Amino acid sequence: MRRSPAQWWFGGRAATRLAVLGYHGVDDEAGFARQLDRLMRISRPVSLADVEDAVEHRRPLPGRAVLLTFDDGERSVYERGLPLLRERGIPAVAFVTPSLLDTDTPFWWHEVATLVAAGAGADSGRTTAQWLRHLKTVPQAERLAELDRLREGREPVRQAQLTADEVRRLDADGIRVENHSLTHPLLDRCTDADVREEITAAHGQLAGILGREPTSFAYPNGNWDVRAERVLQDLGYRTGFLFDHRLGPRLPDHPLRISRLRIASTTPPDRFETILSGLHPAVHGLRGRG
Repeated sequence: MRRSPAQWWFGGRAATRLAVLGYHGVDDEAGFARQLDRLMRISRPVSLADVEDAVEHRRPLPGRAVLLTFDDGERSVYERGLPLLRERGIPAVAFVTPSLLDTDTPFWWHEVATLVAAGAGADSGRTTAQWLRHLKTVPQAERLAELDRLREGREPVRQAQLTADEVRRLDADGIRVENHSLTHPLLDRCTDADVREEITAAHGQLAGILGREPTSFAYPNGNWDVRAERVLQDLGYRTGFLFDHRLGPRLPDHPLRISRLRIASTTPPDRFETILSGLHPAVHGLRGRG
């Protein structure tokens, strides 16, 4: 797609849009470094504060503005991503789930993948990908019950998580730490009480760790929910981020529904270019509707 004539048109149009890149971890350190160097040549990296100020004062961001974000709080963001970002002076945002800090409790999707690989749930005939798709569609109580069944008779799954001290270091060194819910449920599959608790409890814990209140939220799995948005409004949040694989306007239309592009440190250079231009998201969207 990079060599398609459409890439030139989309590339020009991208100059008037806001590209919010939605990463998780930094699995490929060299690949991530190349991506950052490319962004420094062709884009204008901005901070979350820049986006918040643009929204508050209704002042569009500069052309080719790009904001880097990381979901979940994977250790690789601290160990590999932070040094590369700090070296280049590029700001970013890390949306973390504070219930996991200072523990070896795994992300629930990592636990599912590990358990299924070890044979759990084999009688269902589901692959790991099918298990994950299934658990993202059922109500919260059912998801938790099915997780308990997968754990039966199995050794506990462990995964090293960030510490509170490391989170404070991220926040002090240019990767602003913000709210990603307490335990990373699918909020649109939760009860009203669970939605409020997931956001407010995480808010309180992060405020205690950081010494300031969070002002930005990334919907877990990108699942926007009107009840969640109301809680965020009640708490005075300034921005909220989706995971819809879209470019947004330089001045976001709705501060609590800002689009993001799905990307990874392992994304090949050609695809990286078409994602930034908006061509890949456009084709992806057409295929999704087909």
